[in-house]
Amino acid sequence: MDFGSTIAKLRKNAGLSQQDVADGLEMARATYASIESGRRQPDLPAIRRIAEFYQIAPSDLVNGAVEPNRPVEPHLFHEQREDIKPREINPTVKPEKLREVLAYVLEKVGAKPNVGETVLYKLLYFIDFDYYEKEGKSITGLTYIHNHFGPSPVADFQSVVEGMKAKGELEVVETKYFKNTQKKYLPAKQVPFDELSARELEHINETLARLSDKTARELTELSHYDTPWVVARQGKPLDYRDTFYRTKLTAVTEPEDEL
Repeated sequence: MDFGSTIAKLRKNAGLSQQDVADGLEMARATYASIESGRRQPDLPAIRRIAEFYQIAPSDLVNGAVEPNRPVEPHLFHEQREDIKPREINPTVKPEKLREVLAYVLEKVGAKPNVGETVLYKLLYFIDFDYYEKEGKSITGLTYIHNHFGPSPVADFQSVVEGMKAKGELEVVETKYFKNTQKKYLPAKQVPFDELSARELEHINETLARLSDKTARELTELSHYDTPWVVARQGKPLDYRDTFYRTKLTAVTEPEDEL
């Protein structure tokens, strides 16, 4: 079954008109109709939005793996099914959570000789994007952009760092690491972790155990294989929803766990 036939079946199974679906996707009806008829090939964002609309896996949508008799309830028109975890569409930064995550990571691994600024950036990135893949939301809500050395946080990160420095909660120092000058962030005062849940702390610990011994080069290379970085343009924000398209190199969920 081709893509157009698949989404036509989903729409009819849900009892919706093309206008209903187009409105839910914030898309012109003519654009949606051309995709459904096969006159227009959907791009990655369109596939992602349609999959979210029907609350199915993008891979199932592309492959046409939709049960013919299963009733479909698009979440924009019907009550959310309990077995589907709602996903944040556009995570926004949570400064207090970012402060606690940064303090926790630095308390755990900040003193390791390999953990300079580049490694810290990548650890925060994988903490957030891996959690989004598993739970449908980012812990910190931080935005990361595509640069040559992999994902890097935007100015919100520095704003939180400056606030923590002003409170005496961390120090930023430059040290020698082999032949290079390394910028390190070191904890200076205990920070209570009131905003982080047990599940979030468990996830952070798992991520640190898996990645915190890697070098900046190794983590940069790993991030260059991650779909959200690959598909983003230079200097542009990475889209959390592109974790839908991760490969086995960076995916942290089994295929049956995908939404």
